Amino acid sequence: MKAIEIRNKYLEFFKNHNHKVIPSAPLIPENDPSVLFTTAGMQPLVPYLLGQKHPEGTRLTDYQKCLRTNDIEEVGDNRHLTCFEMLGNWSLGDYFKEESIAMSYEFLTKVLEIPSEKISVTCFAGDEDCPRDNLTAESWKKAGIPEERIYFYGKEDNWWIAGEEGPCGPDTEMFYDTGKEPCSPDCQPSCGCGKYVEIWNNVFMEYLKKDGKYTKLAQQNVDTGLGLERMTMILENKETPFDTEIFKPVMDELEKLAKKDDIASRRLVAEHLRASIMVIADGGRPSNIDRGYILRRLIRRMTRHLNKLEIDLDELPNLIELNIETLKELYPELLNKKEECKEVIVQEKDKFMRTLIRGEREFEKVVNKIKAEGKDTIDSENIFKLYETYGFPPEVSKDLAEENGLKVNMDEVDKLFKMHQDKSRLGSEQKFKGGLAGTGEQEIKYHTATHLLNAALKVVINKDVHQRGSNITSERMRFDFSCDHKLSDDEKKQVEDLVNKWIQEDLTVTVETMKKEDAIKSGAECMFIEKYPDDVTVYSIGEVSKELCGGPHVKHTGELGHFKIIKEEASSSGVRRIKAILE
Repeated sequence: MKAIEIRNKYLEFFKNHNHKVIPSAPLIPENDPSVLFTTAGMQPLVPYLLGQKHPEGTRLTDYQKCLRTNDIEEVGDNRHLTCFEMLGNWSLGDYFKEESIAMSYEFLTKVLEIPSEKISVTCFAGDEDCPRDNLTAESWKKAGIPEERIYFYGKEDNWWIAGEEGPCGPDTEMFYDTGKEPCSPDCQPSCGCGKYVEIWNNVFMEYLKKDGKYTKLAQQNVDTGLGLERMTMILENKETPFDTEIFKPVMDELEKLAKKDDIASRRLVAEHLRASIMVIADGGRPSNIDRGYILRRLIRRMTRHLNKLEIDLDELPNLIELNIETLKELYPELLNKKEECKEVIVQEKDKFMRTLIRGEREFEKVVNKIKAEGKDTIDSENIFKLYETYGFPPEVSKDLAEENGLKVNMDEVDKLFKMHQDKSRLGSEQKFKGGLAGTGEQEIKYHTATHLLNAALKVVINKDVHQRGSNITSERMRFDFSCDHKLSDDEKKQVEDLVNKWIQEDLTVTVETMKKEDAIKSGAECMFIEKYPDDVTVYSIGEVSKELCGGPHVKHTGELGHFKIIKEEASSSGVRRIKAILE
């Protein structure tokens, strides 16, 4: 059965049971800063689960694109996905356990025609927070599942909450028996051997977790989720989701293009490319923070594995076309975003390849040194230095280390990143020669932007332009520079355009410590040279800027946003002043 048929049958079934079909929410949440992406169908419905009245009533159903990255390292195996579709139905203070279970059983056995004997279920075993869920077990027996196929597990398996706090409760999960031989006499749904595949999860949301405590909600809710890709796999009698019609055309094309085939790499490319298209189509763009970083990571991992497969990267636009053609029946909105997806993914691929070439060269030196010393672990300091100096992503270092039979302690790498961030926030003991008044995230962005502005003025006006002072707040930047004339509108536009060009190129910001005289000889720009100690820090932004500075700065210019000149005026004799903002 095709995926679109499963989806349509699901929505029709619940419509016939008095549910209203509601629109799918965007993959990028609206007005929800607590999460980067929509991770579950219930996410946009939290206010209604808490008691607010939904305009469509108390029985709802929909399909929802979701993205979760907690298993991103597992993508490439036979089952893990970051992006997937969840079919869901909700009761907002309406029906509860018995009716929910009866409908689930009817849909699986009558509509999808899955034999009852293929279904096993799990229930919550109870703990100090919530009692054993005997009512759910009894409801399954009444529906048609015998006691020997009903299992009880603890919170880790049969309790659901979106995030750390919020609406939550015990759940019941439905599993399909694939018919594979059990791994042991004790094999059951909690086993990961592959005999049992989870197909549906009904959450009985009757609690609210806040400040580590559980209290009863004002209403009892039902929140369910059925994975479309997994159900398609089962009903098409396939081994993995990648063998279904959702992925097969792309998987086959990758196999045809690959000079060096690797099934895990093909799966990763197919999955990450699809996920990237979905995110971009909903407005996501690569960056170095938050959801933009997740998108960047997806594209860059996908690019790395295309290289592993020895597939020409110029094939990317064709692979995007094929993806959208394959998915257009499920997601017709992708057709209007085709060129946008191509542009964003290809641009990010190009940026990454420049980073990759430099970084892999340096990484190889590190590997050779470690192997020569007879070690089996790459120091976290080396991983961090590759990122700090070359913008080389730590997750790529981890992948390459594993390919070379070496280990990396990513917990230690994470600690170094946190220490560096804390140090940046302290701002090198507040020694900001350029007039940085604070050390918040926005001030740091503005501080980096002054370097780009200085470099742009040298290009547009002349190379003898020098900084004469600056003042930065979280709201704006003020930059004084040597110049003997008022800038024309055309000059201001050229400066603005050049700064924004460098921002869009997402140039890497690197730092190194050297003797002051060596820094001057290297061509580093500085203001008030006499105020600097013998050992100085030099910040470089790609090939466009090199300055002595106390920092801190962003890691990549793409974090800055859009640069806009608000005003240009005289400051003093031979000195002009620009006021600008980042939007």
